[in-house]
Amino acid sequence: MNILLVEDERALASAIKRILEKNGYRVDAVEDGQSAVDYAEAIEYQLIILDVMLPKMDGFEVLRILRRDKLRTPILMLTARSAVRDKVAGLNGGADDYLTKPFDTEELLARVGALTRRTGEVVLDELSFGDLTLNVNSALLCCGGNSVQLSKKEFELMRMFLSNPANVLTKDAIISRVWGMDSEATDNNVEVYVSFLRKKMAFLKSGYTIRNIQKIGYRIEETEK
Repeated sequence: MNILLVEDERALASAIKRILEKNGYRVDAVEDGQSAVDYAEAIEYQLIILDVMLPKMDGFEVLRILRRDKLRTPILMLTARSAVRDKVAGLNGGADDYLTKPFDTEELLARVGALTRRTGEVVLDELSFGDLTLNVNSALLCCGGNSVQLSKKEFELMRMFLSNPANVLTKDAIISRVWGMDSEATDNNVEVYVSFLRKKMAFLKSGYTIRNIQKIGYRIEETEK
């Protein structure tokens, strides 16, 4: 179950992320409105927790853009504001629920649980695209009758690609998901692991590879013939 957390207060974001991960959720965390739009439109999430007061673009504008672009992911607005007009603005703009800071952990988890249950997520044992299949339980990448074992980070990276085969994944999104938002990983780390995966895909004689989309990121694509 994937959640996008959009919160610019780092201490609060880290606390919420720990709580959610302890309860079995996978969490990507970003700190500004523009990143929220980029992540939400590039990666499939079952819930977005969206603060209102954000740099670059406030939560209401993020909400407006996502709903304009037909993104139906449930959105929980998170804010220090308690005015009725702010809650009404968020709900009328397409938010699914509203939680005012400060809040109890139990209340946060209850609201998250209620919203994620609505999405009806199906947990798959395998992810497939083209001639590739990734076994989620064993971390085996398969093609035809051949298979190769992936390391933990290779597995997380390949899972991102196979879960979002039509989308370009930015290096920032990959670092946040595979290494964590507080890690010291750099673009070079991403490039190294993409190279590892390309070699393993070639070893399997797959007709697909990971293409570098210049100045944007990466996408899994059929190999040019």
